[in-house]
Amino acid sequence: MIIIGSDHGGLALKTALNSYLNSRDFEVIDAGTTGAESVDYPDFGQKVAETVIAGEAELGILICGTGIGMSIAANKIPGIRAALVTDAFMARMAKEHNNANVLVLGGRVLDEQKACELVGAWLDASFEGGRHQTRLDKITALEKKYAQQ
Repeated sequence: MIIIGSDHGGLALKTALNSYLNSRDFEVIDAGTTGAESVDYPDFGQKVAETVIAGEAELGILICGTGIGMSIAANKIPGIRAALVTDAFMARMAKEHNNANVLVLGGRVLDEQKACELVGAWLDASFEGGRHQTRLDKITALEKKYAQQ
């Protein structure tokens, strides 16, 4: 199961990605937004990230105008590894090397075809583990260290 959320700047791309994910037989939770009025991206970043951390969805996708705000917001949630990507190589590496559990896209940066390509590359990749897990363990240690302060 995948949860997807956007602000107003990512709404059109979110709609297209919902269709793409359904065509690939993924069950999708749409976390909003549903309208074109201005909304605050941290609210949707938090909802998607918390749903992934709670295990209610395996993966998340977030979209705002550039993807920058959503990636900053989602990465504040311990255990989230949100990766903002702009090409297929980055999307694949986000999974293979960083085990990104949230993919972030820019709705005003990517067209629908490119966004579907990036989501496909990310979904089709597998985490390699090994030395990459050691690095992720260091990130987890940083989260724990600064959560205690």
